[in-house]
Amino acid sequence: MPKMAGGGGGRCDNLILLDTKNLDVILGMNWLAQFQGVVDCARRTVTLYRGPEQPVVFFAPPTSVSSSELHQIGLSEIPIVREFGDVFPEELPGMPPKREIEFRIDLAPGTTPLYKRPYRMAANELAEVKKQLEELKEKGYIRPSTSPWGAPVIFVEKKDKTKRMCVDYRALNEVTIKNKYPLPRIDDLFDQLKGATVFSKIDLCSGYHQLRIREEDIPKTAFTMRYGLYEFTVMSFGLTNAPAFFMNLMNKVFMEYLDKFVVVFIDDILVYSQSEEDHQHHLRLVLGKLREHQLYAKLSKCEFWFVTTGKIAFSRTLVY
Repeated sequence: MPKMAGGGGGRCDNLILLDTKNLDVILGMNWLAQFQGVVDCARRTVTLYRGPEQPVVFFAPPTSVSSSELHQIGLSEIPIVREFGDVFPEELPGMPPKREIEFRIDLAPGTTPLYKRPYRMAANELAEVKKQLEELKEKGYIRPSTSPWGAPVIFVEKKDKTKRMCVDYRALNEVTIKNKYPLPRIDDLFDQLKGATVFSKIDLCSGYHQLRIREEDIPKTAFTMRYGLYEFTVMSFGLTNAPAFFMNLMNKVFMEYLDKFVVVFIDDILVYSQSEEDHQHHLRLVLGKLREHQLYAKLSKCEFWFVTTGKIAFSRTLVY
């Protein structure tokens, strides 16, 4: 329980009851904003300001999770994962197969090709562009283009501080007819987990690159930079309908298992079970589906065999 310094006082609020053994209360962003909350991670404090009153400072002690509450088994201890080693390659094995679903770019009536000049780049960025271009060409994910379309290249910094080459498709997205395929609600995913105690999370390897673009739509993805004009043959980051198309693909792949022991959010797959025996069977079915459809996962981003007792964790957009 956090210790408090500063002005005292009490307050009543409406709360949602959750089954959490180790947390007294979870305060959201709106609540913190109401009291101008300042979070200092280095000092492990939260300071609340209430008008002219003295600020209230909460000191949070380090938390700990016992092995009886959360246990992760290493890869070498999971025979079922070793059995499906081909599902976890170091890198994607080239172009994805032709699937029932292909990514499409349907344009508003009357749209003509759009072209924007390349953005200016520093010398180190040009070197990185050249490197990533070669990698994408080797895998067949891009090819030289003669398209009248063209969008500029930008860089996005990843969590590990490396840079991913992306394309500024904002102009293309504005004239693209939006795909209305629904993404699942997080609270609906929550409901499916009741009674589950064993979890595994499978994260696909560069998921978008595992779906081809319809041939006639490839020229619309053209991008331009110092080294020429290229176009994508597989789905790229930044395209407005990419999440909807990939969600459609994943739902078709796992339809018979959805809401039984699988929930999916775009390229994240959560397998949940009420017992370890069931979980082994469920994992085999899920990994078998990935193998059948030539979908590949990134082992370093996967987490297997979580056993929980009244504890739920969150990762980005997916509950696990």
